[in-house]
Amino acid sequence: MVDTSLIPQRLSRLRPDWAWIALGLILLAVAVFERAQFLPTLDFASGALASTAPFILFAVLAIGWLKATGAESLLARAFQGREMRMILLAALFGGLSPFCSCQVIPFIAALLAVGAPLSAVMAFWLASPLMDPAMFSITAGTLGFDFALAKTGFAVALGLMGGFGTMLFKSSAVFADPLREKPTVGGCGAKKPFSGQPVWRFWAHAERRTTFRDNALQNAVFLLKWLSLAYVLEALMIRHVPADMIAGVLGGDGIRPILLGAFVGAPAYLNGYAAVPLVDALLQQGMAPGAAMSFVIAGGVSSLPAAIAVWALVKPRVFAAYMGFAVLGAMLAGLGWAALA
Repeated sequence: MVDTSLIPQRLSRLRPDWAWIALGLILLAVAVFERAQFLPTLDFASGALASTAPFILFAVLAIGWLKATGAESLLARAFQGREMRMILLAALFGGLSPFCSCQVIPFIAALLAVGAPLSAVMAFWLASPLMDPAMFSITAGTLGFDFALAKTGFAVALGLMGGFGTMLFKSSAVFADPLREKPTVGGCGAKKPFSGQPVWRFWAHAERRTTFRDNALQNAVFLLKWLSLAYVLEALMIRHVPADMIAGVLGGDGIRPILLGAFVGAPAYLNGYAAVPLVDALLQQGMAPGAAMSFVIAGGVSSLPAAIAVWALVKPRVFAAYMGFAVLGAMLAGLGWAALA
């Protein structure tokens, strides 16, 4: 007799991974239409991966350690106490949290279910998709430590702006009755997203060693997949997109390239890790530094996974406010980085 409870699990394993499919199709197209460039494209992508490997390794081990120790439970403390304190800690921890876009949904749902103020949740929501240990490592390795550090600061600043803005206007029609329905804790296999105490010596527990191994492997595959696709696209971009066109549209001084970076980044961004090599290629082609920063800030917050996490739990007017904070914060970040760089 067939165990029907296993059918959904088996079907989930058969679900196509569009990043791998896209990578295969792009390489196939290069092999067919640009045969002479096939090996140079592979050489460029493999060389870029090799140079990024130490940062990938650090990112994978850091995420595995955070998951295995249960250090995520410390984030609960950001949502306790006075509202202003909650906003400050939520923005700070949001920029450091190791949550993926799927895991943030049950975490935020749990916070809303226990009555955390929307202002603190908004601060966490805005900062969380922009930076985490893996993102910092990959960004520092590709775009430089200064850029990664500045992006971290802007992520926290964006969270603070959104949190305090929401607190200031919480009595307005935009933020009144913000939830679609009463949220429940669940999704992504999460049971109690912020329960228990961290266990720093996780290697003494078999279950936590398994958690470390599984998360390290899962994130290694995730990073390899998206960075491989990004480096292949970077090779094609450098070869086919004229540098003078990029410089003409997104280069130069002033506010224009920064505004364009924010408004182009918002709809064009799918994955934060894949965006890093692409931004590097755009910078090589003449993109202004401020436009690069506004692009990654606006794109990170409005990327499809991050946006779905917000859309799933709040009403459209609150989602519109979230997007408004993202674009405004991206412009300010671009202006700030242009002045610093």
